Amino acid sequence: MTRIEKEQQIIEIMIRLYCRKKLHANSLTPECEDLLAYARQRLSRCRFGEEKPTCQRCPVHCYRRDMREQMRRVMRWCGPRMLLYHPLITLRHYIR
Repeated sequence: MTRIEKEQQIIEIMIRLYCRKKLHANSLTPECEDLLAYARQRLSRCRFGEEKPTCQRCPVHCYRRDMREQMRRVMRWCGPRMLLYHPLITLRHYIR
């Protein structure tokens, strides 16, 4: 699995967790679906490819302002909780 695919997998897990636990939805809401599709598209077109830095440290902000804010909200909420819900994935992500 490539780095981009791993990033896409982690983003999907985070969005699904946010939608399920924070928004109390059984499935993805339309806003969450849109964010997930947008994130996948942006990651697949990343100009850095396998050398991609974390989005926070990236010199190029490829997300639109509204989507970036939405993703920031998801990551802020999910970040501390990922260790509880997905400990192995979280540890592997932080080690990389």
